[in-house]
Amino acid sequence: MSKDIRIKKGLNIKLVGEAEQTTTETTVSGVYAVQPENFHGIIPKLTAKIGTEVKAGESLFYSKNDERMLFPAPVSGKVSEIVRGERRKVLEIRIEADATQQFVDFGKKEAAKMSAEEVKSHLLAAGCWPFVKQRPYDVVANPNQAPKAIFISGYNSAPLAADLDYALKGKEAELQEAVTALGKLTEGNVHVSISKNATLSPFKNIKGAQLHGLVGPHPVGNVSTQIASVDPINKGEVVWVVNAQDLVIIGELLLTGKFNAKRTVALTGSQFETPKYVTAYPGATIANVVSGNVKADNTRIISGNVLSGTQVSQDGFLGYYDNQVTAIPEGDDYEFFGWNKPVFNKISTSRAFTFSWMNPKKKYDLNTNTNGEHRAFVVTGSYEEVFPLDIYPMQLLKACLYKDLDEMEALGAYEVAPEDFALTEFICVSKQPHQKIIREGLDLMREELG
Repeated sequence: MSKDIRIKKGLNIKLVGEAEQTTTETTVSGVYAVQPENFHGIIPKLTAKIGTEVKAGESLFYSKNDERMLFPAPVSGKVSEIVRGERRKVLEIRIEADATQQFVDFGKKEAAKMSAEEVKSHLLAAGCWPFVKQRPYDVVANPNQAPKAIFISGYNSAPLAADLDYALKGKEAELQEAVTALGKLTEGNVHVSISKNATLSPFKNIKGAQLHGLVGPHPVGNVSTQIASVDPINKGEVVWVVNAQDLVIIGELLLTGKFNAKRTVALTGSQFETPKYVTAYPGATIANVVSGNVKADNTRIISGNVLSGTQVSQDGFLGYYDNQVTAIPEGDDYEFFGWNKPVFNKISTSRAFTFSWMNPKKKYDLNTNTNGEHRAFVVTGSYEEVFPLDIYPMQLLKACLYKDLDEMEALGAYEVAPEDFALTEFICVSKQPHQKIIREGLDLMREELG
């Protein structure tokens, strides 16, 4: 094991509704949707039309900025609808799935014998390139830029996150093949991080990568935390990031020649009758994924985790990168003078009125109530308590708000992604949308600085 990554700043949010380690196979049926908005910064150019029969792995659209970057159908079937928004912006490409899945045959490959250019061309042609994201800017990686390193987090520390040791069990061959292939794309190292206490991690014996042990509270599982500890990003440098479950898709492509996007999704939260794991394809309808398991009354469903996921209805669709669906109570109840009472059923970093610090192992059934309203930033110093990066979070947020590119650059915007500000947003007494502010700031930098 290489360098351990240890942090003390952060916050573990312990919630009721952790998924039991049992997996249910869901049927491939109904409508699936690929949403270009899942691929931030991509302008889609359609290759499929309504009525087109597609196989899993066949291109639906490509990036306007790079025609080699294809975005494939996660399942086989017929393109049934193309949903557009204002100015004919493509919002969804919907596919009526086949009962029996058919796959494009991209041919088996042996990563160890491939050159860097062959690996890149194969991933682009097979639609696996969108799984490779980059820092800075947290967007799909530019294949024309060589990364100084590639980072993979094998541990998710977010609230109720899927246990990757369980979800990836038995996928060691696919993971190894993917890591071998990705190693060809950088002159630096492939860094894989797992929990220091993990004994059953499928990454335990990985070859061709530097393995790191993680110790500390959330966000120790965030890739930005790991990058900052191992190989920080400087101006002009690029680092690539791949999610652990997406590695399996890349590895299976190389081993079998098929683009098989099936993944293990954790159903978590107190509003599930039985929190558990299910198999699903990206773009599946939420109703099919939860399959009558969610409580109907007063529930908010989130594709992703409670800190950085996206609110969806049961008619909505599973996000392309998501391997978790969370259901928690909707916060539509309010207390008269609630701010002036001692609180025992909520989490806070402050010891003023909230007593969660007295019982650190307690699990909470939190709802979506923000317990306050939007107001100007209040300087409390609390952000720094949960923000482990060597960055001033409030100053960077303000620089993004008043669009000072030089200050954003100097304050470390190249190193962060919106998810890194999820905790500061959670504890913010001003109820400011930190992740939205950072996203808009990164978009501005990308547009102006390239």
